[in-house]
Amino acid sequence: MTPDLLEEGAKRLEKVRQAATEGKTESGGRAAGFSRVAQAGEVDVTHGRILYLEEVSVSFDGFKAINKLSLDIAPGELRCIIGPNGAGKTTMMDIITGKTRPDAGTVFFGSTIDLLRYTEPEIAQLGIGRKFQKPTVFEQLTVFENLELALKTDKGVKPSMFFKLDSSQGDRLGEVLHTIHLADSVGRLAGNLSHGQKQWLEIGMLLMQDPKLLLLDEPVAGMTDEETARTAELFLTLKGKHSLLVVEHDMSFIDTISDIVTVLCDGSVLAQGTLDQVQADERVIEVYLGR
Repeated sequence: MTPDLLEEGAKRLEKVRQAATEGKTESGGRAAGFSRVAQAGEVDVTHGRILYLEEVSVSFDGFKAINKLSLDIAPGELRCIIGPNGAGKTTMMDIITGKTRPDAGTVFFGSTIDLLRYTEPEIAQLGIGRKFQKPTVFEQLTVFENLELALKTDKGVKPSMFFKLDSSQGDRLGEVLHTIHLADSVGRLAGNLSHGQKQWLEIGMLLMQDPKLLLLDEPVAGMTDEETARTAELFLTLKGKHSLLVVEHDMSFIDTISDIVTVLCDGSVLAQGTLDQVQADERVIEVYLGR
């Protein structure tokens, strides 16, 4: 993928964003992303995009799950993805994380990292974290132990046997505990947490890896109203520090957290804009929202 393609995608989305937000920015990192020089070891976002999919397609037994999908995300942006069942939302995440290989198209992390050249574990190491709908935590361990295990450290047998939390790691763990609203539950077994708290803990485990991009699949499904509200607060706290791609069906939740919403249908982008704009789109009403 060439810098020209990246610039073209950035300009295309910027036009949509300006019309949708009337000049407001949703990302503290975007403005700087176009001009700052990328440092060694960082994802290169000098073109203002941290994730870029171009003309991506994949078929399963003749069914085209993703059909020439083009999508780009800014650094620090919180993007919501909606669409009917079978629209390609999960397959899109599978492609980004290396679980599924597309038949055609390009997928870049920043302007230089071709994700199609990497395996699923390697992509996680590059700084892309994914949370599935059902929380996956170690229920027989405490909240603290779950977060400690998730630290970005050498997971070899010998280093793990002699691992000892240092002060900076302890500070980071404490910061994450506060962010995910579990500072008062640090010694509780994960299995004794509520569904919403388990979701927060898994997000915390991802944060311990210091990801640059988080993919979150229906994060508030099954939550109480109070847990959903606190999750919205959590995501707004993460916005700007991390880039978030959130797949969700709860329109009230989306309305709270989103600036830009992308609607997928039949494996490609059907509409994009603010929630009000896409909800008023006749095509979206027809295929997803109903009348």
